[in-house]
Amino acid sequence: MDQAPVIIIGTGLAGYSLAREFRKLDKDTPLLLISRDDAHSYSKPMLSTGFTKQKTADELSMGDPGKMAAQLNASIRNFTEVDAIDTHNKQLGIRGESLPYSKLVLATGAQVNRLSFPGSDLARVVSINDLMDYRAFRTALKPNQHVLIMGAGLIGCEYANDLMIGGHRVTIVDPAKTALNGLVPEPAGQALQQGLQDAGASMLMGRYVSSLQEDGTSLCASLDDGTEIHADMVISAVGIKPDLQLAEAAGLVCDRGIVTNRALETSAADVYALGDCAQVDGHVMLYVLPLMSCARALAKTLSGERTEVHYGVMPVVTKTPACPVVVLPPMGKPGQWHFEGEGTHIKGLYQDGETLNGFVLTGDYASEKQALSKQAASFH
Repeated sequence: MDQAPVIIIGTGLAGYSLAREFRKLDKDTPLLLISRDDAHSYSKPMLSTGFTKQKTADELSMGDPGKMAAQLNASIRNFTEVDAIDTHNKQLGIRGESLPYSKLVLATGAQVNRLSFPGSDLARVVSINDLMDYRAFRTALKPNQHVLIMGAGLIGCEYANDLMIGGHRVTIVDPAKTALNGLVPEPAGQALQQGLQDAGASMLMGRYVSSLQEDGTSLCASLDDGTEIHADMVISAVGIKPDLQLAEAAGLVCDRGIVTNRALETSAADVYALGDCAQVDGHVMLYVLPLMSCARALAKTLSGERTEVHYGVMPVVTKTPACPVVVLPPMGKPGQWHFEGEGTHIKGLYQDGETLNGFVLTGDYASEKQALSKQAASFH
C-alpha cells in the first residue's frame, strides 16, 4: 500500500460498525483492522440470547475474517496483539514490526471485572465477554445443569433468563438489594427480580460468594452468610470496564475511558476512540445505540468531513422476556421519580415539573417505550 492505511484496533461491534460506515463514504482508502481474537463479526448483545434465539456460537457469527475482509475491501489481522502506539511518528509496533497509519481508531472495547477470592480462578468460573468466550462456555455446559451467576446486573439477568429458556437451573447472587442496581430504581429492579423468580430463578440478593471449591463433579460456593450452593458452572457477571491498557501506554489522556470530545478525537492528533473503551464528552456509555451514533459520526470524520456525534433519546432495553425492562436513565438531569403499577408491571417517570427526563418500564408497560421516547425527545 503506497498510502498509509486507516487502522482500526478492535473487531467487535464498534470496530466493524465503523468500518462498514466508513466504506459507505470511502470505497478506496486502505483500511486495516487488527484483532487480538479470531476477528469473527458478531453482535455482542446477542451472546446473552443464544438459547432464546436457538443459536450456537457458530450461528451467531456473521462472518469470518476472510468474508469480512472481502465485504469491507480491507485487510484484517486476527490473533494479533498491538505492542505499542507511537503517536508522534504515527505508527504501531507489532512483534518488532512497525506499521504506519494515516488515522488510528481505538475500538478496544471493555474488559470484565474480576473478583478475587479463594477459588475465583477455578476453570469452571467463567466470564463471557466475546464470541470465543461464549463458544467455550457453550461447549463446556451440559444439558440441565445448574449455573450460579455472580451479579444481578444487566448481563447477569439476561444470561439467567436465557439459560432458563435453555432448560438450566439458575441461581443469582448479588450484594445489592435489587436487580439492575445502579441502572434502574428499586421498584423496577424488584419487578425484574420477581419476573426471574417466577420463571424459576433462585435470587439471593444482599449476599456474595466468599469462596469456591471443587466438590467432586460440582462446585461448592460458600456465601458470606454461610449458605452453601452446589453448581456445575459459575458465571462471573460483575460488570465491565473500558480497556485502557494500550491507550495509557501510548500516553493518551484517560479517565474512566479514553477521553475524547464529541468528534471522538483523543489527546493525540489523528487518533480516535469509540465504543466501550471511550469516554465521549465525559460519558462512558456501554450500549449499542450510542455506539452506532458514534460510528456514523466518526466515519464522516475519517472520510474528510469532521463531524461531532449527537445523540437522540436512547432507552436501554433488557433481553429478559420473563420481565421486559426499558429504561431511559436520567443521566444526572434534575427531577423526581413517580411510580405506578404493581408486581412485574411497573411504570416510573422521572420528571422535573412537566419535563420528562427519564423513565423506566417493566412488564406490560414496556409497550409504552416508543410513545415515552417521543415525549422525552421533545425536551432533549
